[in-house]
Amino acid sequence: MINVRGLAALAIAPLLEERGSLKQSLADSLQQCDEKDKSLLRQICFGTTRNYPKLQLIADALLERPIRKSDTHIRALLLVGLYQLLEMRIPAHAAISETVEAAHQLDAMRVTGLLNAVLRRFDREKDQIIETLYDEPVFLFNHPSWFIEKLKHNWPHFWQEILAQNNQQAPMTIRVNQQHVSRETYLSILADMDISASPCIYSEHGITLAVPIDVSNLPGFDEGNVSVQDEAAQLSTSLLAAKEGEHILDACAAPGGKLCHLLESVKGITVDALEISEKRAQRINENLERLRLNARLIIGDASTNEWWDATQYDKILVDAPCSATGVIRRNPDIKVLRKAEEILAISNLQLKILNNLWDMLKSGGTLVYATCSIFPQENERLIERFLKQHEDASHLPIDASWGVERPYGRQLFPQPNGHDGFFYASLKKADD
Repeated sequence: MINVRGLAALAIAPLLEERGSLKQSLADSLQQCDEKDKSLLRQICFGTTRNYPKLQLIADALLERPIRKSDTHIRALLLVGLYQLLEMRIPAHAAISETVEAAHQLDAMRVTGLLNAVLRRFDREKDQIIETLYDEPVFLFNHPSWFIEKLKHNWPHFWQEILAQNNQQAPMTIRVNQQHVSRETYLSILADMDISASPCIYSEHGITLAVPIDVSNLPGFDEGNVSVQDEAAQLSTSLLAAKEGEHILDACAAPGGKLCHLLESVKGITVDALEISEKRAQRINENLERLRLNARLIIGDASTNEWWDATQYDKILVDAPCSATGVIRRNPDIKVLRKAEEILAISNLQLKILNNLWDMLKSGGTLVYATCSIFPQENERLIERFLKQHEDASHLPIDASWGVERPYGRQLFPQPNGHDGFFYASLKKADD
């Protein structure tokens, strides 16, 4: 039986090979983990990836020569050990012995001496080693150097706040299904159960919990009374301003949060949900079934029209694939996986999707563009590129109290105990 540290290393190792995601690999490790240890496994995995930039610097400072790049499970195990000593309250002797034992269990006996020596040295010399690294921006801000520099360039007045929030654990925010219960009533239900919560500032259907809990403990979750969704993502429905009788396309719809919120909020609309991945589309179906809602699900690529049946839509929501740099605190593996050169390719795909879907929008219709990115290259600059290519498109300024107004759209940054980083822009197609 592999112990928790070994299972954490197995979950983190694929990320060091620049493949997969923590959500995918952690699911595999959780299946092998005792129920009583699952919370610890999650804590170690998320904590190690969240602190990956500084942990890697510490590892480099401690090692006489780097661990072979191919030995990803050993590299991951060292990072897991360092994370425990740096951030967790586990006694050092227990953290070290359990990490070394995991090497035995992973058939890496040849490095047990190295792991033991390196971890014990860090335990003895922690303060001195940290002092030598403290002036390094990567260590100080706990992000890759390319990310720090790009953020400083793009957001000279906000970059430090963004980095600080990325290093925190995100709050748990839920969306009340107004077809079943009001937000005020649901807050009272939570209070009666001694679950501390407060209404969101900008979303009229949002509630933020003081402490995250398992969804199974949310009253009425199985009955569809409530869903988990960040406040920033909840804003899409009000921006779309759908009306009864309209036919709407939700492009790149998985996992279906915005789709379901739209269907909960507006009666008498018809919605097509487009998703390229059949596996992710299953999540849409699961959410629709739990909430007892209906939409037409289409498996297809939003950047092509091969799936299109010539339907003209009154409104289109484009939740575009992006760098996800506004949700790092929820997905800390982005610090490990995302590379600077990917941003251009992502923005080119976003433009291709916008160009393709624009032909499907009725004259006089509205398209809402959304990403969970904080980079203008994927957001306001992309909208500017699109407008230069389409004479029949005009930008609709968003009048709102949230986010920062930009020349095109509004940018939200991750907030303390609040919403994630997000971007919205609204475009109108000229009448015939």
